[in-house]
Amino acid sequence: MVGTEVAPATKEAVLDIRNLRISYGSKVALNDVTLDVRPNEVFGIIGPANSGKTSFLKAITRMDDFNASMNVSGQISFLGKDVTKWRNVFALRRRVGVVFPLPVGLPLSVYDNVALAPRLGGTKKKADLDEIVERCLRRAALWDEVKDRLDSLGSLLSGGQQQRLTIARALSQDPDLLLLDEFSIAVDPVTTMRIEDVIRELKNEISIIMVTNLVQQARRLADRTAFFLNSEFVEVGDTSPMFEGEVQDQRTHDYITGRFG
Repeated sequence: MVGTEVAPATKEAVLDIRNLRISYGSKVALNDVTLDVRPNEVFGIIGPANSGKTSFLKAITRMDDFNASMNVSGQISFLGKDVTKWRNVFALRRRVGVVFPLPVGLPLSVYDNVALAPRLGGTKKKADLDEIVERCLRRAALWDEVKDRLDSLGSLLSGGQQQRLTIARALSQDPDLLLLDEFSIAVDPVTTMRIEDVIRELKNEISIIMVTNLVQQARRLADRTAFFLNSEFVEVGDTSPMFEGEVQDQRTHDYITGRFG
């Protein structure tokens, strides 16, 4: 049955990456990544464009299954289980929520955008769906703004509201891990701050990987931060010391301080 597969839990790490290599044909996108993501942390990933950050997120959710040119080697363990061992890839993806850089609103009402995944997972009773929709919209700091227009098209919301709607939709799956891929690229600074507040709250419930092109955003939100550069995994460390100059590689300091990027 779809969605019934359960991975063995681990207290040590939600996600454990060992010697990960990603390539597209002969072009290497990311090489030799070893890191972990721990329970209830925001894990930041920074680096210039074309450093392999988005490819990293795609590998976690097995998007290489849909791209014949994408090759992934090494080990990715989610909740203690190698992602390649999940017989049902859709069950895996229901445990990993994804928010893309640009709001991707489904051509549905606000309500149905959030209720879609629970319905596909077997939830049929309206009372149960109502509870899920309200809870997820509240967690995404959107409920008060849309509670009186749940039947309106999600695409009619403002850009910032649509981005928070995508977060609510991702949360409707009850994920253990949330992947945020440059969520603030298309929203205004005020909305960015609101979403950052949402992230701080969500950290109490789930683990979050946050790819960001704003290094100061990583400084504000991430417990630990990894730096990717030109398809290379340069280093990972606690965010505060890293931003205070305690780095293993001078290139990390140069990027953080704006000397290139």
